[in-house]
Amino acid sequence: MAAEGKSLDRNLGLLHATASNMVAMVGIGPFITFPLIISAMGGPQAILGWIIGAIIAISDGQVWAELSTSIPGEGGSYVYLREAYRRFFGKFIAFMFIWSFLLSGPLEIASGLVGMMQYVSFAVPWLTVTHIRVLAFCAGVVTIVLHYHRITFVGVVTITLWVVMLATVALTIAVGFTHFNAANAFDVPKGWFSFSWGFVLGLGSATLIAMYDLLGYYNICYVEEEVKDPAYVFPRAIMWSVIGVAIMYAVMNILILGVTHWRIVAGSTHIVSDIFDQYYGHTVAVVMTVLVALTAYGSVYSLMMSYSRIPFAAARDGFFFSALKKIHPTKHVPHMSLLIVGSMTCLASLFDLGFIIAATLSSRILIQFIGQIVGLTVLRKTRPDLKRPFKMWLYPLPSIIAFVGFTYIFISSGVEAICLGLAWLVAGTVFFSFWAKSNHEWPFAAVTPSEAA
Repeated sequence: MAAEGKSLDRNLGLLHATASNMVAMVGIGPFITFPLIISAMGGPQAILGWIIGAIIAISDGQVWAELSTSIPGEGGSYVYLREAYRRFFGKFIAFMFIWSFLLSGPLEIASGLVGMMQYVSFAVPWLTVTHIRVLAFCAGVVTIVLHYHRITFVGVVTITLWVVMLATVALTIAVGFTHFNAANAFDVPKGWFSFSWGFVLGLGSATLIAMYDLLGYYNICYVEEEVKDPAYVFPRAIMWSVIGVAIMYAVMNILILGVTHWRIVAGSTHIVSDIFDQYYGHTVAVVMTVLVALTAYGSVYSLMMSYSRIPFAAARDGFFFSALKKIHPTKHVPHMSLLIVGSMTCLASLFDLGFIIAATLSSRILIQFIGQIVGLTVLRKTRPDLKRPFKMWLYPLPSIIAFVGFTYIFISSGVEAICLGLAWLVAGTVFFSFWAKSNHEWPFAAVTPSEAA
């Protein structure tokens, strides 16, 4: 019990924060999902999906920047949603965020593990689907073990993996510049634009995948109590990472299209390795495959660090199961929360990558993203007294753009993904009822005589 009262260590600065966000964003996503975006749109015009995704992310980044500096606290979205809706049903919305996160968070981390192992299959072609899933599961176990260190060690590893990520992207961009062919890059099919339901759905699918690749620009917000001067660090880390990565993706993808025709890109499962194999031989391609795998692992490592703090923060404040609030007595990490997030990640890594990506977004949009956008407006109305070191530029325009964008993505995620997300929320409502009743929380809280009067 004594360990529960220990504090977390504030050792992460702006460099760590930006690195954490960027390695979370640039995981396996752009290396393995780019062919999916090309397929969804049927040509280089898929860049429209990237552009829309970047606009949504930049707009939503301002939501995160304002909330994180006006309502600081370990746990990120859990804190923002709890405080934004405190006057109405704060405990319910906070519980539901943790509940939805227990599905979406581990699924997002697992997508990096599975994608990483699919890339490894280029170097080890005899790997079957079963092998890939077992290896992804084992990599998840290793990640849990690596997080049983103090946050200083975690910060050093994060920066190291960030450097690997930058090197991997730089090499991909370099080969693109060296062998760029504009005829390939801009070979847009005739009649590609027609304002039809098919075009809208295709663009929605491309935007969904692009948004999945951009997830993570808010990663550092989950570990507020381990960051030095969060009011200064958070807005800069969020905006620098989302703008930097959006530009990086645009350049990288145009260059990839410039060295390989889009029809070939659409059929590849490890496009970067294929490009290096084509121009520099198999050995160099294998080295590049290792770098891509390390880049993917950087995302996994960073996300597990931040996501393990969310159930911990909620449990410590009495909004979730109390067993998850324990801090390790010597490593100073929330190890019970780390174990449950890590365990669920390992289990999620046993599923198909396409299903994992769809489930990640469908289970997260309604409560977290749209909930925060609306919550920011609620706070502006109900808490004008809050100190806001960062205020959204051109408010409320970015909020409107983010709201419309996420609604479009949710609708475009498909019937199965939508049903999964809604079913999970219904199940969470049932579990909240049991939890609230056993803890005498709203709506089962006892009414005092003064309240009854």
